[in-house]
Amino acid sequence: MKEKEYKLNIDPRILELLGPSLYTNIYYVLAELIANAYDADAHNVYIIANKDDITVEDDGKGMSYADGDIQKYLNVAAVSRNTDAESLTPMKRKKMGRKGVGKLAALSVSENVLIKTISNGEKSGFVLSRYINDNNLLVPLTDEQISFERVSGNGTSVVMQNPQYKLHSTLKAIKRNLLKIFPLVNEKFKIHLIRGTEAETIENFDKEMISELSTLITLGDEFTYLNDFFQTPYGNEIAELRKNKPLATMPISMDDKSGVEHTYNVEIKGWIGTYTSTRGRKVELTDFPDNFISLYANQKMGEFNILPVVGQNKLNEVYVVGQLHVDIFELTELPDMALSNRQGYKTDDPRYQAVLDYVRKTLLPDILKMRDLFVSLGKKKKEEKKLEQQRQNEASFKKSVDTFRKNTAKKAAQKISSRLGISTEQADEVEAILSDEINTNSPDMGIKSIIDSQKKKLLISQTYRDKDLADIIYNMLVFNNVPPEDIIYTNCDDEVSRIPEGDVGKSGIYDYLRDFFVDSYSTQKIYVIFVTSHNTKSSWGALMEVGAAWITQVEHKIFNIYDFRPEHPLDDEQQWHSSSRDDDGNLYMSKLSVDIFAQKIEYICDKLGYKKRTRQENKDHLSTLVKVTPR
Repeated sequence: MKEKEYKLNIDPRILELLGPSLYTNIYYVLAELIANAYDADAHNVYIIANKDDITVEDDGKGMSYADGDIQKYLNVAAVSRNTDAESLTPMKRKKMGRKGVGKLAALSVSENVLIKTISNGEKSGFVLSRYINDNNLLVPLTDEQISFERVSGNGTSVVMQNPQYKLHSTLKAIKRNLLKIFPLVNEKFKIHLIRGTEAETIENFDKEMISELSTLITLGDEFTYLNDFFQTPYGNEIAELRKNKPLATMPISMDDKSGVEHTYNVEIKGWIGTYTSTRGRKVELTDFPDNFISLYANQKMGEFNILPVVGQNKLNEVYVVGQLHVDIFELTELPDMALSNRQGYKTDDPRYQAVLDYVRKTLLPDILKMRDLFVSLGKKKKEEKKLEQQRQNEASFKKSVDTFRKNTAKKAAQKISSRLGISTEQADEVEAILSDEINTNSPDMGIKSIIDSQKKKLLISQTYRDKDLADIIYNMLVFNNVPPEDIIYTNCDDEVSRIPEGDVGKSGIYDYLRDFFVDSYSTQKIYVIFVTSHNTKSSWGALMEVGAAWITQVEHKIFNIYDFRPEHPLDDEQQWHSSSRDDDGNLYMSKLSVDIFAQKIEYICDKLGYKKRTRQENKDHLSTLVKVTPR
């Protein structure tokens, strides 16, 4: 029998130049080799990290020398699919390979790569090298050298000897990296990672990725199954956090390979979402960022991340992750649009431009709006939980005080009666006297500090018509280091300063104030800032707040709009701040009024223990918020 001859159909000089520079990341190399295994109808791929090599082994159909499979393999850069029929494997998988360049991927990692394959008992093998002789003949392997570590029967093994790149030290990190660039794993196609006695299997992309998301948009019916893996603590709002949309379609005009112009539809399917949290994601250094939008064609990744191109470098983009499939990128009749390094697409291709335009203008803004909703729901839930804890502390505190009062009065009366030998009626009278005095002079108890620390410290009382002045006050308080969570401002644009809606806060601001500042056993009183104008007298809510402040005798400051005059029960003897409105209804202040405004804000900060700004800083900042006139 004639000895097998393995001849590579490529200029050796090109191989020397192309080999080490074709790929710059080992995971792209692995993705190419995994894709070859997928095209070979493999069910399992083994990535084995040995001491002196990295081996990628699969249980696919293998390659037959007799049937011409080896010759096709060595025919580098030959188009492997010219028709729709040639685009499918025997198992009806869409072929990922197109130009046959991916087989050279391993040469980016090693100077010498062993290719070993078995097809129906027939063994073939050779050394793929960056440096081959002038007749392009590769060094053959003997049948004894052709064996597998994990596979029995048909399959192919690619052994990268003395690799120049290393895999991450943990299999968990390798798994995460591979999931990002090769998500096509399931029960019928698994990737096994092996290093010594350690092993990790990648068989479920959906559960690994989707369960970590706070929001999700799917494009096309093919991806609605991802809903099964999406979880959220906000079940009532799930329709706003998880949306199913039809695949996106947009027409373009471009020339086919023959130079004839046609109209094509660019169809985008897949998914995009945002992580629930980025916390802990950088514990282990990985080779790819966690926020990305990848592009795939025929289920093979063509470009890892277009987010830097379509995004606006916003802070919340760090949560974005997505994988979009655009199969027209690999349409047989159209020109190849992949870059020579197989890690991206030609940016001037109209298919690529159409995808970028859709993601930039529609898809990315939509998912970021959904992320904003998720964040606001989280803040709301946190505030509700905080209020509920306050109520529990109040209840516990009241119970402790009541028990203390009752037991102290009773036991003290018993001791007095015993020592003085007084009658039962006199003992009851002593107990009543003691109880009254204890009730009048109840000391603070340990839990009081907890209750006080959780309370709001400031109330901005206003009408909606005077929101512009109330907003300025709120802005100045925050500028002076008053935390928004310490302020109650019902019309605030920042949700954290509003009374939460829902079960805990459903009764509104009046019940909240009663629960924690009137009925409370704590002695801390809220500080009130009244925004007054002619609108005050026509607002029932504002008048109730004025009355409540008088009844509870809370300290307050007045910020008034001329020409209204605050009246009793407000402290109308103190100097109040005055603003004015012009003929168009816009606020303005004199220089003196600006100084008084700053003085009052600083007084409030001193009173409540906040670190205030300097007078000049406050006047300068206030001048950016309101028009200032000489007088």
